[in-house]
Amino acid sequence: MGDMASLFGTGRFAQPSGQPSDQEEAADEAQEAAEEAAEEVRLRLAVDGGDVEAMSVLGALLLRRGDFDGAESHLRAATAAGDRAAANNLGVLLHQRGYADEAAGWWRIAAVAGSAAAAHALGRHFRERGDEPAAEYWLCQSAEQGHVLGAYALADLLEHRGDDTGSERWMRAAAERGHREAAYRLARTLDRRAGRRDGGDDEAAALAADEAEQWYRQAAARGHRRGALHLGTILEKRGELKEAGRWYLTSAKDGEARAACALGFLLRDAGDTESAAVWWLRAAQDGDGNAANALGALHAERGETQTAERWYRAAMDAGDDNGAYNLGLLCAEQGRTTQAEQWYRRAAYAGHREASNALAILLLRAGDEAGAEPWFSKAAEAGSVDAAFNLGILHAGRSEERAALRWYERAAAAGHTEAALQVGMARLRGGDEREAERFLRCAAGGGSAEAAYRLATVLDARRPPAPAHELGEPAQEKSECEEWYERAASQGHRRAQVRVGMLAAARGDVVEAARWYREAAEAGSRNGAFNLGLLLAREGSEPEAVVWWRRAADAGHGRAALRLALVFARRGELAEGQRWADLAVSLGPAEVGERAARLRDALRQELSA
Repeated sequence: MGDMASLFGTGRFAQPSGQPSDQEEAADEAQEAAEEAAEEVRLRLAVDGGDVEAMSVLGALLLRRGDFDGAESHLRAATAAGDRAAANNLGVLLHQRGYADEAAGWWRIAAVAGSAAAAHALGRHFRERGDEPAAEYWLCQSAEQGHVLGAYALADLLEHRGDDTGSERWMRAAAERGHREAAYRLARTLDRRAGRRDGGDDEAAALAADEAEQWYRQAAARGHRRGALHLGTILEKRGELKEAGRWYLTSAKDGEARAACALGFLLRDAGDTESAAVWWLRAAQDGDGNAANALGALHAERGETQTAERWYRAAMDAGDDNGAYNLGLLCAEQGRTTQAEQWYRRAAYAGHREASNALAILLLRAGDEAGAEPWFSKAAEAGSVDAAFNLGILHAGRSEERAALRWYERAAAAGHTEAALQVGMARLRGGDEREAERFLRCAAGGGSAEAAYRLATVLDARRPPAPAHELGEPAQEKSECEEWYERAASQGHRRAQVRVGMLAAARGDVVEAARWYREAAEAGSRNGAFNLGLLLAREGSEPEAVVWWRRAADAGHGRAALRLALVFARRGELAEGQRWADLAVSLGPAEVGERAARLRDALRQELSA
């Protein structure tokens, strides 16, 4: 999979069409060289005949070739004859030879004569000298004549001064005339504007984002590798993965390490980890820390911990703090607590919030609560939702309820499910049922079975009592609270399973009730086992009911013990009945204990008679 051609073979990315072969390119180059040689001969003949324009063109040709001595004589002769293009090119030649001031003199002559290129060169010269007013004047002269480089240089100067309006105007002018860097920078400006959502105007932000994409596309089409990278990012977010991959590939082949890294993640998500590793390797070798981390994670998953550690260290060397954090995780998984703490600290001191949270957890497990709290606080203040929740747990463990609630609320506001559950429970204890419901809904929606159960109990307490039904009657429509009970039950919440069984039984749905009671009982619920026994006994399966009552009684269920005492008493097994009655007395509750005591005494009298 290391052969890059195989990436096209996957069919995930479109291969650019119409690319010339090496033989075709060589033939084209030979043809161009022959044509240039013929043109040079023609120009020299014209120069010998005193053609000023030919002198200027021949001087420019030799200048491009690097023949400064040959170019200078022709350019000076053409300049002396009044050719402004020759004056501009003579300035370029002198500038390249290190005679900047003399070059500026010739550029001024050409610019005054109307050369936009010379005005651009003169503006650049003054900017390099720090004379910004003069630079702006000449760049403006160049830009207003339609010179694309002049427009771009003027935009760059105005942006440096903080003139955003003027800068955008000329950057747009340069981009519209085909300047790829201008197109890219204009796209970046529009992208930032879309991200700011000035004044909350979502429509304006959306328009800016759409226009930014268009300019990224133009820059990328003209070979701008960062433009291709940003275009790929936009397309990936939108789910257009095939086209995103094509632009990432284009950018990566042009040497953009971030694009190679992004292409690696795209390939990994598509299931092609081998090709992903190829691109991550290329990006990591070019100094991309994110790619080095990805390689480390890939080798860690394969159990190649030494190689993983090497890549995590490479990520650190590239300035990526995730490398130290990942090294900490790797050491923690291996039980190397001291080394894990060392790496967590390194990342945490660099401001890595998840490393701060991990370090705090490590210290807390070691019994250093005082050392853990500041790191939890640092991580939480930096935006770590888990750290905010952990601070809530820390304060709750000290019975500092108000402080705990404050951190739980902060974590809940950021979408932490368990934090929302804790806030909901606190609101319930405080009697604020409406607020409790709001937080419980958030937690239940986030997948918390306990929150779904608690929400169901809140809703259950509000609904009017349902009319009684006999077993076997048609089932009624389920209420919202039953739906939440069922959601919790389906996630394995035993009390919810028992409650769903009870509601099903109340509707007359014996099969459904038995299913939920059995599921709860098999998971260890003594109430589930007791209720299943009641259901089975009512259906005439007392022997099986006894099995479940015995399981419930052994788990401490007093009513189940009483039921067993009654069953054995009815069968004439008085000693066994007395034993279960004794257990029921000890287990309670009070009314069960009283009935069990009376039964026990009666059985005792029978046994002693």
